[in-house]
Amino acid sequence: MHSKPTIAAIIGAILIVVVGNSPSAAGDACSLLTQDQVSTVLGVPVGAGKLISLNNPRMCGWSVPGGSTLTAKSVVLTISTMKSFAQGKTPIPGVTKSHISGVGDEAYYVTSAGLGTTLNVRKESTAFSISVKGSGFSVEQIKAKEKTLAQTILTSL
Repeated sequence: MHSKPTIAAIIGAILIVVVGNSPSAAGDACSLLTQDQVSTVLGVPVGAGKLISLNNPRMCGWSVPGGSTLTAKSVVLTISTMKSFAQGKTPIPGVTKSHISGVGDEAYYVTSAGLGTTLNVRKESTAFSISVKGSGFSVEQIKAKEKTLAQTILTSL
């Protein structure tokens, strides 16, 4: 079981990666994947991509319409900054970070018990993170789905 300060540090680090200071890619995150692309990778129909926050076009989510927010299969895509991408590599107790080759110029997974896995990708001066959630997926299946979605995004950058 993690202590409250450790969990707070993990959440803080994730927010740094997700929010950042300035966008590193033009446009909104919802334009980088289609509903069909996400549905195909998740293996279930999802709704159209929706901004997580109306004031932040850099965060977009796709989910099964009407599904439970705790167990529904979903994807969240966040356009990151180069600073937040670099900060995301900082070691944190209880969080596993592993590099992956063949995706963009640089990529790494961030995995934490209870919080799941997120793939962070950099191509030139553009960075983004992709997170797949849903009951029934193993960690390895989630990583494979995140990698597939990241490679789809990279073809349009």
